[in-house]
Amino acid sequence: MVKTLPHSPTQAEIDLDALAFNVAQVRRLGGKGKKILAVVKANAYGHGAIGIARELEALGVDFLGVAFIEEGIKLRKAGIQKPILILGGIFPFHVKKIFTFRLTPVVFDLALARALDAEGKRQNHVLPVHIKIDTGMNRLGVPFDQTENFFTSLQSVNFLKVEGVLSHFSSAPLRDKESRNYTADQTKKFKKSLSLVRKLHFDPSLIHMANSSAIIEKFIPDFNMVRAGLMLYGAYPSDDLKDTHLSLKPVMSLKTHVIQIKTVPPETPISYSRTFYTKTESLIATIAIGYGDGYHYRLSNRGKILIQGKKLPLVGSVCMDLIMADVTELPGVKPEEEVVLFGRQGEATISVEEVAQWADTIPYEILCGISTRVQRIYKKGGTMFEVKN
Repeated sequence: MVKTLPHSPTQAEIDLDALAFNVAQVRRLGGKGKKILAVVKANAYGHGAIGIARELEALGVDFLGVAFIEEGIKLRKAGIQKPILILGGIFPFHVKKIFTFRLTPVVFDLALARALDAEGKRQNHVLPVHIKIDTGMNRLGVPFDQTENFFTSLQSVNFLKVEGVLSHFSSAPLRDKESRNYTADQTKKFKKSLSLVRKLHFDPSLIHMANSSAIIEKFIPDFNMVRAGLMLYGAYPSDDLKDTHLSLKPVMSLKTHVIQIKTVPPETPISYSRTFYTKTESLIATIAIGYGDGYHYRLSNRGKILIQGKKLPLVGSVCMDLIMADVTELPGVKPEEEVVLFGRQGEATISVEEVAQWADTIPYEILCGISTRVQRIYKKGGTMFEVKN
């Protein structure tokens, strides 16, 4: 019989003590005097932007980074006071909101710079901005070879203050020779750009390029701020980085419950499209999570879960709301039992990196993909609580 649970069956538990530990690692590796920009875009990599931002603010990070203006506005409306950098750029129709919500845009377009300048003049307010130089990512930013022209044109604006200059590394990790050489070339270009910027009498107080990979590898050029993203949440940007000097603590555990247990005969198809048939009489658990919760479809017939501290295989296709697991080796398993998708159960663990490997993707996608219908429960000092958005 199916039993209805008295609470939301699927929860993401967010360990704020683990977050604090990881922030301490960023400080240690970043070095004395380095400022920290903590990246909380994409709902803080799935961990809940407001709850994470409040804790990071209490932990004393210097900046918060989001991708888009809507994310920054949400944090301001929740009472966050730290400077918020809009890393993904803005559109002209966002200009007034940048001033209203005290947000700091990343700028790489002269037309936008002039629109911000005009609004600053109208409000008699000088707006801090960060200028992004594209040194080889070939995504956003002023092209490296246009640095001088861009900043020469920027001399004509009076209500923008170039508070920061940044760039972004494209390689993670930095283990192979080609990646090391490319990263060194990006760094060389960025330093050359900074020299040109200063010759044109700009004096940015914040220079930043190092992301999580660079921080972990201790490849931190003599710039004064680091941008920590995935490592804050206890995951590694690459499998190659897990064997380093650094131990991170996972912040999120994803948990749900068994809904129903069935005994099925041999040669029984399980789930959509009959992608799995039992070989023997089997005990099949139906579990309350699916791709509608962000549990990846590519985990079909490949993923594993924890029940009673045992790692057990998923069978059949992942559905929108449900998955199935073969629990034949646990004859005593019952409806309502806890299931861990990633995290710890007893002495056993499944890491988000393992889940990413099974799904042929990266840890970023696994974490960011956990949907908003999954309840986030925060833990700190043994106390559990919710954060209202």
